Amino acid sequence: MGVKSTDDSLWQRSLNGDSDAFGSLFIEHRDRVYRHAYRLTSAVQDAEDVTATAFLELWRRRESVRTVNGSVLAWLLVTATNTARNVTRKTARHDQLLRTLPRTEPAPGADRQHEDASLVASLDPALLAEMRNLPPQDLTLLTLVTYEALTVAEAARELGLTETGARTRLHRARVRLRRHPSLNPTLTAAAASNIEGTTP
Repeated sequence: MGVKSTDDSLWQRSLNGDSDAFGSLFIEHRDRVYRHAYRLTSAVQDAEDVTATAFLELWRRRESVRTVNGSVLAWLLVTATNTARNVTRKTARHDQLLRTLPRTEPAPGADRQHEDASLVASLDPALLAEMRNLPPQDLTLLTLVTYEALTVAEAARELGLTETGARTRLHRARVRLRRHPSLNPTLTAAAASNIEGTTP
């Protein structure tokens, strides 16, 4: 089952500058974009920033956005993936710099582990860590198909891939996640079924 095209008319109105229609799109998709961003960043504040940036870019670049079945969700998830990668790199550089500074009190940002319990509870930590190591396009493809219920054809179209190429990438990503040594003893049944799920 693909993403429903119920927001097609809202998107068309948004293209004409209707901010109320865009607000409705935000309400419809913000939770899914946030969950995706949180899976990538593991920090509430970073996930909120990534979500806000994705919607800001959607509005700013609305004239050139490609939709899938009239929905902007796939575009938002791709944008969130790229933004989260940048945030993660920036955070890593910042944390590395902080570790080199002499300090007498805890470093700013040392308590970055604000976790959304409902999200974390549904994701195996080893799986989450290995997902973050997938190439960006493979991670986005896996997310679109596994978590957002797009068909492989829809996800391939959004990412500019052939359906065959997308199926190959998806298979390789799933095999990589299944074979990762840290996952074998810890992989939950739910996580395993998501990874090994049949390709639509």
